[in-house]
Amino acid sequence: MTGPAALDSDTAQAIAQGQHSDPFSVLGLHEVDGKLTVRIMRPGVDGVEVLDTKTGRKIAALDMVADGVYAGLIPRRKKRFAYHLRMTRGTESWEEQDAYAFGPKMGELDEYLLGEGTHSKLWNALGAHVCTHEGVNGTHFAVWAPNASRVSVVGDFNDWDGRRHIMRRRGATGVHEIFMPGLQDGTVYKYEILDSAGNLLPLKADPVGFGAEVPPKTASVVRDLRGYDWSDAGWLSKRGAKQKIDQPISIYEVHLESWRRVPEDGNRPLTYREHADQLVSYAKNMGFTHIELTPVSEYPFGGSWGYQPVGLFAPTSRFGTPEDFRAFVDACHTAGLGLIIDWVPGHFPTDPHGLGRFDGTPLYEHANPKEGFHPDWNTLVYNYGRTEVQNFLIANALFWFKEYHIDGLRVDAVASMLYRDYSRQEGEWVPNKHGGRENLEAIAFMQRMNEAVYGADDSILTAAEESTAFPGVSAPTDAGGLGFGFKWNMGWMNDTLRYMAEDPINRKYHHDKMTFGLHYAFSENFILPISHDEVVHGKGSMLGKMPGDDWQRFANLRAYYGFMWGHPGKKLLFMGCEFAQGQEWNNETSLDWHLLDHAPHRGMQALVRDLNHLYVSTPALYEKDCKEDGFRWIDGGNSAESVFSWLRSGQDGSAPVLVVSNFTPVPRTNYSIGVPEAGHWDEKLNTDAAIYGGTDTGTPGGAEAKPISMHGCSHAIEITVPPLATVFFQLALN
Repeated sequence: MTGPAALDSDTAQAIAQGQHSDPFSVLGLHEVDGKLTVRIMRPGVDGVEVLDTKTGRKIAALDMVADGVYAGLIPRRKKRFAYHLRMTRGTESWEEQDAYAFGPKMGELDEYLLGEGTHSKLWNALGAHVCTHEGVNGTHFAVWAPNASRVSVVGDFNDWDGRRHIMRRRGATGVHEIFMPGLQDGTVYKYEILDSAGNLLPLKADPVGFGAEVPPKTASVVRDLRGYDWSDAGWLSKRGAKQKIDQPISIYEVHLESWRRVPEDGNRPLTYREHADQLVSYAKNMGFTHIELTPVSEYPFGGSWGYQPVGLFAPTSRFGTPEDFRAFVDACHTAGLGLIIDWVPGHFPTDPHGLGRFDGTPLYEHANPKEGFHPDWNTLVYNYGRTEVQNFLIANALFWFKEYHIDGLRVDAVASMLYRDYSRQEGEWVPNKHGGRENLEAIAFMQRMNEAVYGADDSILTAAEESTAFPGVSAPTDAGGLGFGFKWNMGWMNDTLRYMAEDPINRKYHHDKMTFGLHYAFSENFILPISHDEVVHGKGSMLGKMPGDDWQRFANLRAYYGFMWGHPGKKLLFMGCEFAQGQEWNNETSLDWHLLDHAPHRGMQALVRDLNHLYVSTPALYEKDCKEDGFRWIDGGNSAESVFSWLRSGQDGSAPVLVVSNFTPVPRTNYSIGVPEAGHWDEKLNTDAAIYGGTDTGTPGGAEAKPISMHGCSHAIEITVPPLATVFFQLALN
């Protein structure tokens, strides 16, 4: 073929083979020497015609100039016009839009912010967006792959042929984009990428994809996030007041895949909408203030529980669509419950469809395995020093708050991010620029992340799972802290569970394990966590950790929960622990709900419910959870009898609460304890009550304080301390 529509052989072959560096300069509608020409790449057809979209009339038939490449002049036309294509194959014919007929959609401001690493709404620029572009409905795709020689979007819509829809490279930012007319919500896709040397990489899921196929399939799915009709404006307006450090926060941690299953339907997990009904009503009835979910970002391996995510912007499709997940969040808020999700910016898996060597280079991860590979989990570590990677992660945090109205992020494995030598032997890590072990880039990332999310909306919360003595985790960044709202108190959890594992006769030798936490209890804004990590991998269930016969094990656990709810710090309890699940957690099966047919388990459940209700209705138990002047030992040194007593107080005018724990099976009658004020001290809750499965030993009528100096107090009360129990007393105000 000759004339302006013709292509030289090298160009035509480069297009046919998917090797051309800029197909948009060749394909589509172009003016050449004053004449219009259309060129397309469409293998597998016998003929191609150009139709006028306005009239539907045939304008021209195109000639094949190379394998799958068609071109032709447009007669009697001087100006650009809207067109589409008619394809024929044998006796079949159908019409298609031409993706190369459309101009770029990404704006200059998006490019500037992406290049600068400050695009706080990165997800609005990258990913797959259902939209109308140049008057046509379709989906705009954009992905960051700066070192790729070619990026194509592939799917059933083009027979997974990467030659057909090569994306437009946008300047120095390394972003590739294309508008695909006709593609809508539900379209399955991946990116086909050639590295800088032209080598074909494994097909990649979209790093900013909003949906994914149900595992074990790994492709991304176009999801339209527009148009959800939220009904939680009332909750959001009050959220800030509910999440401050002087408010009651009691968190029910849940793994959605194993909370409850449907035996009559193949033992499948509940959907998001079923959880919106069943889980939300259960947590509300149990008196929790928040639900916390193990990670919901899409993850390929169920055995990771979500802690090895690939699709950070996609709620896992295991339980439904993004709209279904929004309905779950909405239901939480309608019930007055906050929703926290676990977030994993510390590492990502090596699955070939994931972020690893995304464009043929270590784009998201460090190149040096001493920095970029995590030996504990066989995962890759983000390069926090790279501006674009920080932007990707921080924008993801903002995304969950903005698009899904979540109320908090619990950041996983912070200790592994803080230290370059975390779980590494000598010679297996790279010191920082000062020669130290701190990961300065990760520290800066966490500070910037907290500044960004709290700066966007100070009613949210963030919490760090951090197991070291790194200072200032929950201190403001302007004071040198990391800026988290709360920190998990892992030391308290480890010490107290070791104490509880001891036979009561030996506990007097380990008394300090229950008191040591008060030496640092107010150095951070602490959450007391009994999480999934404590009931898996051979650690046994909470009930299984307790010593003694059946009655003693239940009594020990009831006493421990009482101690925990009376102790300074917000509360977190993993699902199943509230009714004393007997077996350790198994992520592949439901909790053992049938245990509630047995009175001891029902009693434990009733106790946790009542502890929550007491906690949220008693200012002395929460207003100064994070302040030293809200706690006072009455007698923290009675190791001989393994009895602990302390006072909790709230703001001025609230009634103080006395908490007494006895961790031996010996009841203590006529037991005198100092109290700071005269008056009647009511017994508010007794973990040994018969309704919880106890012996009903206690002081049900409360006690009148007498002017007897004791324990540094001006008055004293005389009570009966039950065996293996915790009792709460509150001063009755006139």
